[in-house]
Amino acid sequence: MTRAELLEAWHAHLAEGRRRSPHTVRAYVATAARLLNAVEADSWAALARIDAAALRQQLASRRADGLTNASAARELSALKGFIAFARRQAGMADPAPPRMRGPRVKKGIPRPVTPDEAVNLAVSVEEDASAEWIGARDRAVLLLLYGAGLRIAEALSLSGAALPLGETLMVSGKGGKQRVVPLLPLVREAVADYAAKCPWPLSKDAALFRGVKGGPLSQGMIQKAMARSRIALGLPASATPHALRHSFATHLLAAGAYLRSLQELLGHASLGPTQTYTKV
Repeated sequence: MTRAELLEAWHAHLAEGRRRSPHTVRAYVATAARLLNAVEADSWAALARIDAAALRQQLASRRADGLTNASAARELSALKGFIAFARRQAGMADPAPPRMRGPRVKKGIPRPVTPDEAVNLAVSVEEDASAEWIGARDRAVLLLLYGAGLRIAEALSLSGAALPLGETLMVSGKGGKQRVVPLLPLVREAVADYAAKCPWPLSKDAALFRGVKGGPLSQGMIQKAMARSRIALGLPASATPHALRHSFATHLLAAGAYLRSLQELLGHASLGPTQTYTKV
């Protein structure tokens, strides 16, 4: 097999088999490509023979490039996943990857924004936009993150079939796991306002949120819009789109929400990630 074919199979496994997010797929495929370049493997059997020493060498090479502990831990996870996949493809009886301990990573505490800051950010991106419909679009996306706790990828994966929004919304999260989230009137109104102003037809099988040329809206455009507003409002660099999801969770918990209920709303597979918000 060629390296391109190996990477294509890995990509398909992640995107279709595991239903990982596009960002995760890109990162994991890039990690696999770097490993292939380093070991010059051209078959699943050759990849299956890679041991812990080779993985340590690859990780050390990446650390020399300035990788942090957190990034190195993610890199190692991707490498192990790729080797395990290769071993299954090669037909090994025990497909488990080489055992090795990754760098210790200190878990950070989520840094939410205040309710006023969240609303001000949504208003600011709307006012700063180059066109009225773009402003309505960006505001609607941010309110879905803060008002419904969606991940940015989840919001941008919505199709026109979600319209008109009701009191609840079915969201497809990580691993294709679905959950139902309630929608505040303010969020529904923001999305309806965008839909009315959007110059592109919002068909049921196409992306709900569109870019300037009519294609699916990219995460980068929302991140850039929020970065401009964050600077204008004098907010810290931690005020990112994902921070709005942190804010959703933190503010609900402060208002008396049960952890289990919050876990379901956020789409966490276990209670552990949800419990992090009790430390804020």
